[in-house]
Amino acid sequence: MTTKRLGLIMNGVTGRMGLNQHLVRSIVAIREQGGVQLANGDRVMPDPILVGRDAEKVGALAKRYSIERHTTDLDRALADKGDTVFFDAATTQARPSLLTKAINAGKHVYCEKPIATNLEEAVAVVKLANAKGVKHGTVQDKLFLPGLKKLAFLRDSGFFGRMLSVRGEFGYWVFEGGWQEAQRPSWNYRAEDGGGIILDMVCHWRYVLDNLFGEVESVTCLGTTDIPERYDETGKKYQATADDSAYATFRLKGGVIAHINMSWVTRVYRDDLVTFQVDGTHGSAVAGLTDCVIQARQATPRPVWNPDEKRMHDFYADWQKLPENVVYDNGFKEQWEMFIRHVCEDAPYKYTLLEGAKGVQLAECALKSWKERRWIDVAPISV
Repeated sequence: MTTKRLGLIMNGVTGRMGLNQHLVRSIVAIREQGGVQLANGDRVMPDPILVGRDAEKVGALAKRYSIERHTTDLDRALADKGDTVFFDAATTQARPSLLTKAINAGKHVYCEKPIATNLEEAVAVVKLANAKGVKHGTVQDKLFLPGLKKLAFLRDSGFFGRMLSVRGEFGYWVFEGGWQEAQRPSWNYRAEDGGGIILDMVCHWRYVLDNLFGEVESVTCLGTTDIPERYDETGKKYQATADDSAYATFRLKGGVIAHINMSWVTRVYRDDLVTFQVDGTHGSAVAGLTDCVIQARQATPRPVWNPDEKRMHDFYADWQKLPENVVYDNGFKEQWEMFIRHVCEDAPYKYTLLEGAKGVQLAECALKSWKERRWIDVAPISV
């Protein structure tokens, strides 16, 4: 057994997702466990170089996590033939040009979603990556949540019977930034900077729906901008030009109807920040980020509508929590390990840039639906 080095250019790791999920909980964790084991017993050790515009920030991160290399010069990093993978978690607007530059430099690419703000740019990146023969992937993190993995287990076991519908609730109150600091960056609320909850979240719903419940065939969506003014990171007031809540219905292949509410202006009264209820002829399930509860048809109560009497029945008590029979690793780390194996031993890998482009496509269809106030069909992407 030998340990092989994998040179990795990491761009955008000073941001929340890039730092917490990709650097600390993925690459640093992989290094601490001794790398990624391949099928032949060899191990791959990621050797990252951190790239950012602020030399002080990236230098401090490198020192904190015992990473030897950091730079503010992306072009120089891309020119180093010893680093074969480029990762990006910076702003969505800049992503297509950065991926294009990395692909043209011969790098394999892995990135956060959305991979672009529009389908044309997304497809162009996919075509370029295929033409250059580089390996490519995009983050599909919700599929690796324990709660959604449990839904996949229930589906595969036949628990639902024929699936009928999916209802998703996502969101929480993001402070406006005036009297309390906002939990999300200000660009999320400016359309001109690539912001908006439809672009940000519908990309997630595409791969969740496609992989768990049925391929998306059409969508209708309504978006709103409920908070017109917010405060940026410096405390300066700005106009919110992007949607901060949206309500979408999806028709899926096989007949399942999915409806998902998404909002950064809602206060949470549910078990988790995101929940999915799946109803089928033989049973129903409700999953959050981690937990999942089920109700089989044999255990379904028989409610009778009577608005003149207060309901005394505890409907929550009729549900059974799935046991924790499996230990789940961090989903971002798991995806990194899959992509590293794909790069280093050509292991099967399905979460390519094309899947990322599908997410951009569905967001674009949802925005078009909102604008034109009608159902929009989702066509196959030709690459």
